[in-house]
Amino acid sequence: MAVDTNVDHRTAVVVPPIADPAPLGPAAFALTTFLPSAQNANPTGGPDAWLGFALAYGGLIQLLAGMWEFRNRNVFGATAFSTYGGFWIGLGLWFLLVAPHAGPTAAVNSDLGWILLAFSIFNAYMLLWSTAVTPAVFMVFLTLQATEVILWIGFFTGNLSTIKIGGWVGIATAAVAWYASAAGVINGMAGRHVVPVGGPMWNPARATQRSPSGPPAGLERAA
Repeated sequence: MAVDTNVDHRTAVVVPPIADPAPLGPAAFALTTFLPSAQNANPTGGPDAWLGFALAYGGLIQLLAGMWEFRNRNVFGATAFSTYGGFWIGLGLWFLLVAPHAGPTAAVNSDLGWILLAFSIFNAYMLLWSTAVTPAVFMVFLTLQATEVILWIGFFTGNLSTIKIGGWVGIATAAVAWYASAAGVINGMAGRHVVPVGGPMWNPARATQRSPSGPPAGLERAA
């Protein structure tokens, strides 16, 4: 009797779950937002320490959080953290490589205005979709939207008072982001909601109409 020697003894490798990277993203964003916002709110005495943290913490660490959110299949977190990680890295590189050669203050302000205008467009639709996450996350994007809009208006017009207001709103944004991060840390440690963040205002999957002969419109079947 013949014996089959071609038995496949390989076993499936189960990838262990990773810790939730979501609290790390807003923590990195909050601190890095706080430092330049403090400078904008008090341009004669604010800290100049933001650049290193823009590259290392708000930039690299937040980008890593975004990559880990891809691993968690969290498209919102992955897009938000990766984009704002890139924002801080890009802003830091602009400050180091472009700003010294940009010319007069008006040219520097114009550059900053266009940068913030572009990111306020991205932030606008993320603000809408954040309503499907939690009110805490929604408030981060709402205060951030206000910060970006006020600042690009201030930079385009060269109005120091408007920039100062944008700085104070940016400080409020950092505070809200720190709250969201702190809540995520303790809630993740406890496995329950110790610090309230609220529930989604709407569910995209439930809001999508199911077509008569296929999956819900606008959604794709899992591969």
